[in-house]
Amino acid sequence: MEQTLSIIKPDAVKKNVIGKIIDRFESAGLRIVAIKKIHLSECEAKAFYNVHKDRPFFNDLVKFMVSGSVVAMVLEGENAVMKNRDLMGATNPKEAKPGTIRADFAESIDANAVHGSDSLENAKIEIEFFFSKREIC
Repeated sequence: MEQTLSIIKPDAVKKNVIGKIIDRFESAGLRIVAIKKIHLSECEAKAFYNVHKDRPFFNDLVKFMVSGSVVAMVLEGENAVMKNRDLMGATNPKEAKPGTIRADFAESIDANAVHGSDSLENAKIEIEFFFSKREIC
């Protein structure tokens, strides 16, 4: 069993589609083993996306991620990282396959509804950023 981090971003939270997105994960066989709704501070958003700090979109990404609440969750299941990435669809919703989360709920490449870990190694780091061991059931 793998675990991966998923974040429902501020644009999707504002659209009130949290339940619809969670249903996609559960219907695909992923279990939610931890979940919380939070509002990231600028410092937290910068720390989480630090890997992108030298990229031109970094400041806009941080500004977007602190613009509203997010829902962070740990998903668990067989091939959870890849299954989650398949469910999310391409980063650019215009390139995302029909029926994926981003094709159905994202507005743009910047406001793209969800984040998902891109590897098992990053999933471990990202999960630990948001959750203590006792919060994962």
